[in-house]
Amino acid sequence: MTDKRVDGKIAVVIGGGSGIGEAAARTLAVHGAAVTVADVNLGAAEAVAADLGGSAQARWVDVTDEESVAALFTGVTDDLGGVDIAVNCAGLNIPGFIVDLDARQWQTTIELCLTGSFLVTKHAGRTLNDGGSLIGIASLNARQPAAGFAGYCAAKAGMVMLAEVAALELAPRGIRVNSISPGLVDTPLVQTLTSIPVIQDDFTENTPLGRNGRPDEIADAVLYLASDDSRWVTGETININGGAHLRRYPDVMRHLADLAAAE
Repeated sequence: MTDKRVDGKIAVVIGGGSGIGEAAARTLAVHGAAVTVADVNLGAAEAVAADLGGSAQARWVDVTDEESVAALFTGVTDDLGGVDIAVNCAGLNIPGFIVDLDARQWQTTIELCLTGSFLVTKHAGRTLNDGGSLIGIASLNARQPAAGFAGYCAAKAGMVMLAEVAALELAPRGIRVNSISPGLVDTPLVQTLTSIPVIQDDFTENTPLGRNGRPDEIADAVLYLASDDSRWVTGETININGGAHLRRYPDVMRHLADLAAAE
């Protein structure tokens, strides 16, 4: 029998239509939470919610649109009586060297990863029940630089500090705010990279435990931070990367350039 560690809790998982977000939604639901699967891809969110069944529901959200973020949290609060757990898995990376990167490409990454995190934190912070938990999915790149990933690295590092500030501000209401920083996890977001053998091999070589992560392994950390198991944990970042932070980040841009030159 599954340990119902978040039984009776109301959870909102943003980016829950695929990847880590989907795994988080499934894990929270299995452990007793009423889960709202929110995603910019409403069809994907509806498919996950339908598969979860029970009290699960789907909603559309675009984290770069403040009105939609506010509507998500007020809508769930109106329908279900509150929100206890909020998980933000929205993310995007547009690679490019700093000297070549178009400002609009930079801004797109910052708006989705960092400003979107701010908007989620703002409106989750307003609506979460006292004693609630807010969890952001950051990245190994919050601490480990990667050539060609300037916008993503800066945004994810900013997410971690934003969570620490929010942890201070929301602590009087007992709301805990934490981050999870995964390494390379097998999700649709990274398939274009991991499908290239030389890039996958470089990631494996620079991960001491010798493999990519799985979405369910990140979801287990989400469950920990969402439950009373972490009742005295706030302003923390859990790094889950198979030890990749101990080595170097693969030179993805060089590999792509070499492949292009060989064509």
